[in-house]
Amino acid sequence: MVRGTLKSGMIVEELKKVVQKALKQEAEVVFEHPENPEHGDYSTNVALALGQKTGQNPKELAEGILSKVKSQKSKIIDHIKVAGPGFLNFFLSQEYLFKELQKIVRQKEKYGKAKNQKKKVMVEFTDPNPFKEFHIGHLYSNIVGESLSRLFEATGAAVKRANYQGDVGLHVAKAIWGMTKALQYKMPRDSDSLIEKVRWLGMCYAAGAWEYEEGKQSKKEIVELNEKIFAQDKEIQKLYKKGKAWSLEYFETIYKRLGTKFDYYYFESEVGKTGLVLVQKGLEKGIFEKSQGAIIFPGEKYGLHSRVFINSQGLPTYEAKELGLAPTKYRDFKYDLSLIITGNEIIEYFKVLLVVLKEIEPKLAEKTRHISHGMVRLPVGKMSSRTGSVITAEQLIDEVKSRVRKIMESSGTGSEIPQREQGVTAEAIAVGTVKYALLHVRLGKDIIFDFEKSLSLQGDSGPYLQYTYARCKSILRQSKFNSKLNSIKFKLSGIKLSTEEERILRLLYRFPEVVKDAGEQFSPNLLCSFVFEVAQAYNNFYNTHRVLQAEDKATKQFRLLLTAATAQIIKNSLHLLGIKTLERM
Repeated sequence: MVRGTLKSGMIVEELKKVVQKALKQEAEVVFEHPENPEHGDYSTNVALALGQKTGQNPKELAEGILSKVKSQKSKIIDHIKVAGPGFLNFFLSQEYLFKELQKIVRQKEKYGKAKNQKKKVMVEFTDPNPFKEFHIGHLYSNIVGESLSRLFEATGAAVKRANYQGDVGLHVAKAIWGMTKALQYKMPRDSDSLIEKVRWLGMCYAAGAWEYEEGKQSKKEIVELNEKIFAQDKEIQKLYKKGKAWSLEYFETIYKRLGTKFDYYYFESEVGKTGLVLVQKGLEKGIFEKSQGAIIFPGEKYGLHSRVFINSQGLPTYEAKELGLAPTKYRDFKYDLSLIITGNEIIEYFKVLLVVLKEIEPKLAEKTRHISHGMVRLPVGKMSSRTGSVITAEQLIDEVKSRVRKIMESSGTGSEIPQREQGVTAEAIAVGTVKYALLHVRLGKDIIFDFEKSLSLQGDSGPYLQYTYARCKSILRQSKFNSKLNSIKFKLSGIKLSTEEERILRLLYRFPEVVKDAGEQFSPNLLCSFVFEVAQAYNNFYNTHRVLQAEDKATKQFRLLLTAATAQIIKNSLHLLGIKTLERM
């Protein structure tokens, strides 16, 4: 598998020092992992780059660097080869790799975590709107945001999770309008289930949304309701508070399923007032303009499009509210980076918003980054929603969970799991299935959620990784393995590694490096690719060699340690992806 340029990491820094010491001239030294493992653990094209710059023969330059590097002592490097037109391929020593293996088992969940960098990061994600359904887009945002939050924490940053929700606006007015009309039928009682209450809210919103588009009188009533909601009119506060409370309580049940806890909740009704003040100040400075009774940002002057920040009724739009959110978040948490995660359908919206923020709060604009993900689509005919248009997050998870239960029942894969735990197991597999399916694709690309592929125990899927972990744990339980084995000093001459064993050994040590790259590049998919490669390598080893019935004691002990380290790396990886591991599966 081809990997990108490696800019940092303990081993990379060590290798850079070795090469730079051998060079007589300054040059940028970059490393990468060769696609073919036979070409070493790390490779650099520094000789090629220098040759192109100076006119010297790259291969001769590489040979010269090699001869000087050989004179340096390094516990990390075993040997170096010159390859092709001038590549330098570095092979790590088995002694170093063995020690790293022991370190993984000894440090457990701490392995791969960096020390405190004193960097503060606020990650805003999910952002569902009360009175509306929690759809797949919100699910995707939550999954990405939680994984990135965990990656930042692993790289030593102090992280706060934020959730920004639209509790005012036309969508609320549509729902309230529907609620007032639906009262003539049957409003849920306090004793009714939360699901019943939320479904009723969904029907009310759907009715209001339809009327807004189809009925002239209804549209006028909804617009008037919108003004009253923003003004906190007492006439509708009872319905408003009840509907909002039901929505927020329901959202919390989903966050619990997904394993997310937010530090801050922000609402449009709160930040809208701050946004109004900022827009008025910006109007005085000439940043905004008046147009047909509204206040707009003339985006054309910046090569963008114009957007309304205060409408003709004097109410702040989404743009103004979002503008007020940045200083509000900074007041609560003096962040170095503010990350906002949304679907890619509002990329252009954020381009305008960040330009405006730069004009009004330049320091906050420098700290703000918008990350967008693609859309999630389902294969035609696989599922249908209650309304026929929107698939909710819970519908998707529940459908996957239902399929997991059927697979468990038909194949007998859950036979060793106690009956009382099978529901919990199915839930963990279902959530893991959905999370991995969305995270293993590069952010920004649209995804077609394929149920069969996502649930496969043979391919690139969440269940495959969970199953590999459970397999490792089963072996360790049977062997009564304990962590004291990590203190064994292996005699390198006494253990001859197979190709399959060496492949795992030369993968596991990369975990801290992958975590760092995934966090810095906002790319959980890098971690997905890595942990899948680890699982593949282990299963290939398992299908080829015996562990518990190994030919001698030293080999058995080594393979158990290799199994324990593999399990730990899979567990640490899945944790960073927000996926639970299972001891039995």
